[in-house]
Amino acid sequence: MNKKLILFAMALLAVMAFACNKKQTTDGSANDTITTPITYTGTGSVTQGLGIKAINSLYNCSGGRVTSVGAITSSDGKIWTVPADVAFSNSPKLPDLYNECNGKTPASISAVDTTNVPVTVIDPDGVIVSGYIFCDNYFELYINGKLLGVDAVPYTPFNSCFVKFKARRPIKYAVKLVDWEENMGIGSENNGTDPLHPGDGGFIAKFSDGTQTGSAWKAQVFYIAPLADPNCITENGSARTSAGCNLPASASKAYALHWALPATWYSADYNFSSWPAATTYSNTVVGAKEPYTNFAPQFGAAQFIWSSNLVLDNLVLLRFTGN
Repeated sequence: MNKKLILFAMALLAVMAFACNKKQTTDGSANDTITTPITYTGTGSVTQGLGIKAINSLYNCSGGRVTSVGAITSSDGKIWTVPADVAFSNSPKLPDLYNECNGKTPASISAVDTTNVPVTVIDPDGVIVSGYIFCDNYFELYINGKLLGVDAVPYTPFNSCFVKFKARRPIKYAVKLVDWEENMGIGSENNGTDPLHPGDGGFIAKFSDGTQTGSAWKAQVFYIAPLADPNCITENGSARTSAGCNLPASASKAYALHWALPATWYSADYNFSSWPAATTYSNTVVGAKEPYTNFAPQFGAAQFIWSSNLVLDNLVLLRFTGN
């Protein structure tokens, strides 16, 4: 078994033992149980405080941030992987367009050889499609229900990808997005003097079949943090909105809400029609760096998208059916 998977399994056992003991702590130590009585009536599972780090780093890059994975127990006894359960360790990495970790920093598309990028066959009777992708921070791309590959850099430095695949039309796109965290279970990162910076996300893509990101895509959030009070989330149908939420004063007072991902969310026949429409964001709001700006002409009219809250929504699924 993969060493990282063994370590993660051990951490999950530790979390399960903690949940059984129900020990109360108030100092923000690992995997705080709920110390402040709350009445929550929404559909999510509530966690409070920091989780237990299970994997110190999925990936190492000079100058990059540590890409940790952890686990945390909610007040209803469920165990959640934070920031997300990802396929990074055992999945193909998507080809680089721009990647400082691999020494690839072209100033424009003229310095990139896209002709030698291999074509991944999803459907033998399909058409060949190419695409440009940039994500802050991490994504996994499914085509017609099959995993094409994962982002080559889970956290930082930022990178971008160029892909080629053969698939049957209409192409069913499914994307898992993760805004990574350094403080396990509370959706925050260390930013200068702010140890609880909530961070933000952003995803943009353009494909040669005419598909490009925009408000026609669907986006559903499954992990929202950090929150001063989980009751700030409003639910209307399938929409989970955190626009009126405040940030917590400390790690021990930070709440998070979690929802289980549908088992077949990425399948070609999954019905995502009830999901909210993706929200679009400007390049300025996302703060896109060279991995995107050096290739802005290739992305054309594609727009940055996410769920309704670019800052607090940390695990987001996207769906779209192309031409």
